[in-house]
Amino acid sequence: GIAFYPGKARLLSCKHHYYDHIPPLINPGQPGDIECTTQRINYTDPFTNQTMKYALVVQGPRDVKKKELVFLQFHLNGTDQDFSAIDYLLFSSFQEFINSPEKAEFMKDCESSYSSWKFSGGFRTWVKMSLVKTKEEDGSETVEFKQETSVVNYIDQRTKPRSDQLFFVVFEWKDPFIQTVQDIITANPWNTIALLCGIFLALFKAADFAKLSVKWMIKIRKRHLKRSRQVMNHIN
Repeated sequence: GIAFYPGKARLLSCKHHYYDHIPPLINPGQPGDIECTTQRINYTDPFTNQTMKYALVVQGPRDVKKKELVFLQFHLNGTDQDFSAIDYLLFSSFQEFINSPEKAEFMKDCESSYSSWKFSGGFRTWVKMSLVKTKEEDGSETVEFKQETSVVNYIDQRTKPRSDQLFFVVFEWKDPFIQTVQDIITANPWNTIALLCGIFLALFKAADFAKLSVKWMIKIRKRHLKRSRQVMNHIN
């Protein structure tokens, strides 16, 4: 799932494409087809519990083998900021969001757990996502998204006065694999003792190695001195 925080921006079009093929826009900046599954959610900010937040939740790409991607276009008519950007966050299961009886609470939990990113107006932003799952000792599982972003400047060729901003963003999976990390915590005393024994064994091995190294150096030194004396005796 992809949760956008567009503010005053408006979603113009949203389509699923396959095999990395995105046909050119016929009328950029004009409303088009919205073929994505979307829902609009209002909820209070989980960090302040006072500010109301408006999120547009969109179902992300699913079919990795066909290189499915989601292409979205937004429009913003003026802004009072130095630059225009739209915030978004990724969460792991759109189906869990749909099945959740309290979608506002679901989004508050997502905002508390996941990082958020931005994409700017006047650019084509391509986001390639990957997912990392970490299993902890108590059986719980945490999910983290990683992403690679490439940005290309959009050349606006509209003839009318361009006081508004256009946003273009593409989401796709970087690869079909989910990285799984096993988090091992040595919390009981026996594991601690085993760990200390391993450290002491490594220290003893290091001491033995140093001792053998010193013996070897002394032996080489004696052999060198013996050869030097033999050479001197031969010269005499």
